[in-house]
Amino acid sequence: MTYQEKLSAIRAKMIAAGIDAYIIPSSDPHMSEYVPDRYKCIHFTSGFTGSAGTLVITQDFAGLWADFRYFEQANQQLSGSGYELVKLKVQYTPEYIDWLDGQLPAGSVVAFDFQLMSMVLGEEIKGALSVKDIAIQDQDFVTDIWENRPALPGDLAVLLPEEDCGQDFKSKLADLRKALQLAKADVHVISSLDDLAWLFNIRGNDVRYNPVVLCYALITDEEVRLYLNEEKLSSDDLNLLAQRGVVVKNYQSIAADLDELTDCTILLDGKRTCYQFFTRLSPSIRIIKETNPVVFLKSIKNEIEIQHTRAAMVSDGVALTRFFKWLEENIGKIEITELSASQKVKEFRELGKTFAGISFASIAGYGPHAALPHYCPDEESNLELLPKGLFLLDSGGHYFYGTTDITRTVPLGETTEEEKLDYTLVLSAMIFGSAAKFPKGTKGYQIDGIVRQQLWQRGINYGHGTGHGVGYYLNVHEGPQNIGPSNAAVAIDPGMITSIEPGIYRPGKHGVRIENLVLTVPAATTYFGEFLQFETVTLAYIDTSIVIAEWLLPEQISWLNAYNQVVYEQLKPELSEEEAVWLKEKCRAI
Repeated sequence: MTYQEKLSAIRAKMIAAGIDAYIIPSSDPHMSEYVPDRYKCIHFTSGFTGSAGTLVITQDFAGLWADFRYFEQANQQLSGSGYELVKLKVQYTPEYIDWLDGQLPAGSVVAFDFQLMSMVLGEEIKGALSVKDIAIQDQDFVTDIWENRPALPGDLAVLLPEEDCGQDFKSKLADLRKALQLAKADVHVISSLDDLAWLFNIRGNDVRYNPVVLCYALITDEEVRLYLNEEKLSSDDLNLLAQRGVVVKNYQSIAADLDELTDCTILLDGKRTCYQFFTRLSPSIRIIKETNPVVFLKSIKNEIEIQHTRAAMVSDGVALTRFFKWLEENIGKIEITELSASQKVKEFRELGKTFAGISFASIAGYGPHAALPHYCPDEESNLELLPKGLFLLDSGGHYFYGTTDITRTVPLGETTEEEKLDYTLVLSAMIFGSAAKFPKGTKGYQIDGIVRQQLWQRGINYGHGTGHGVGYYLNVHEGPQNIGPSNAAVAIDPGMITSIEPGIYRPGKHGVRIENLVLTVPAATTYFGEFLQFETVTLAYIDTSIVIAEWLLPEQISWLNAYNQVVYEQLKPELSEEEAVWLKEKCRAI
């Protein structure tokens, strides 16, 4: 079926069911950012491959609501599909709700798959549209038209050695139960896969790039149920879970168990729990809508996690050193494309003894493609790298144990004055954030202003966040912390690992982004209170060949020189003599 034929089929089902509008979100029953192939419903129905967006279908309009990151990609991929791009004004905002309210007459019916919509969004849709007596229904119009729809992944999962986790399951469970007692909750249901992976010290391969396993958990003060198909674990791991007091039940059986709950108080995370679970609960149940406590517990890395993460950064830095050396020595001599460069950096990572996979699809953009913040090359868009201009590489890896995410922009030859200035301004912004000291309790949006302020002074901004949390051999995007303009009431606390990644993007010309991961650590305690700072944990040289030094403050130059020197000293023991000589030159002070 073509995309237009699929759209017609969905519309026919809408007519038969009396549905006026149908919503398809980019999610799965666990509210994941990246989803198993079975739940790539937007890709199946429209051809759009971005990781964030929402389709809305009526009888006379079909649109994809997407943010700044995907404007150009969506325009290209939706061509001829029957869908139009609707540009979000504010990132992560469900602006399609207001559109539906304005388009639909009173008494209409809106449908979506309750499994694929979060509690928060389901309630928001219902509440906003109820003013016009617009009803909502639970409908799945995709499955019947999706021939050979991928099955749920059946890959094996494994329990990690608890000494490599820094905290055993028993201790983590005790911390969680303490939080539930403070919240006065009798029952807690966890759906978010990275939180479950952390809590049970389990990893899997059910979602591409994310080492998680499809499961749920129901936890009380007396019992722990893990809903996971038993064939995914070895008999030894099943025995270990039994010894830890964990009852393993079939993955699908959680729905029936929720139906049986009565007269209790349950804590549900509205952003990380599907709307279907919410609607199944008995009216006798009191619901506490709060962030899953594991989200906060997981974000504070313990000493073992930090130690292993540091080792992963060395392995990653060695791979990137070898890649950029190879790139410099071969550009203009052999054909190198965005795709082959992405493959090459993966090959260098694979040489590391502890490498466990890449942590996301590499963003490898040359020239104008670097101006697309989330661009991933494919066979149609693939550009050849030439010995001129800028190349942006945003990539990362999983290691036993640790997760990396790093962006470097490098010149491949002659560059323009504008490219040099933009590179210097982005570097300056990254250094401002990395070198910041701030009072304990400072929120991400406050640090966001520190990073962006020099760009703002020149009338420049970027449309994505400045930073996100990163997991421990887990998801490369992790909460609850976020460095960005949204007024999120989450402090950047000691032990958190967060990215700092400002950028400048000039459509049709070039893009620059530089990203490091930083660990929040104590700075000093003064008369005015406790202050924190960042320790940069990423270890990969920052190119200085096109830096306009007069645009940096003396203390910024000192920071840059000191950072590159640390990179050289940390990586030198793992490099050949030739590689070390090359890196030493790259890390030479300016």
